[in-house]
Amino acid sequence: MNGITASTALWYASRASGVVALLMLTLVITLGVLTNRQGRLPGLPRFAVVGLHRNVALLAVAFIALHVLSAVFDGYVTIGLIATVVPFTSRYETFWLGLGAVAADLVLAIVVTSLLRTRLGPRAWRATHWLTYALYPIAVTHGIGAAADLRSGGLLALTVVCALVVLVAVGWRLSRARMALPRWRRVDVLMHRGGAR
Repeated sequence: MNGITASTALWYASRASGVVALLMLTLVITLGVLTNRQGRLPGLPRFAVVGLHRNVALLAVAFIALHVLSAVFDGYVTIGLIATVVPFTSRYETFWLGLGAVAADLVLAIVVTSLLRTRLGPRAWRATHWLTYALYPIAVTHGIGAAADLRSGGLLALTVVCALVVLVAVGWRLSRARMALPRWRRVDVLMHRGGAR
């Protein structure tokens, strides 16, 4: 292709917004994983962390919406609007776009429950918020499967780096949670898991 034309503008918009959405999701999930129960990160006040997390999440949702809508309105392939929310109903790239629809549905559930957080209570909100642990790998798999340009070169490297950042953050969080357990409780957990096999 020789650049952006009227016929390729939506294709480029879909690809670019997908890549930016990946970056935003990586940042928002990493912030969420690294934030402790008091909503703090080392060296930052609570309001800054909460505000940054919320604003990056809103940007991620905006870029996901742009990604979905530009793909739907791109005339190169036919992707029905219903296929963006009902998984595995697209005639084009059924499986990969189905994963994208699952990821979009999870984003929608997280956004709606976050907006209703005060009415739901902390347990219900937290349980729904844990869906981000499923959302991220599903969204990354959708991107790699649906976009051939994400399977090699710089975009593949960027995707791998983003996934590694999230994995390191999750590993750090799990190690901190493990260390927060009293020693006797860690032994109990290890013994129970060992006996369950």
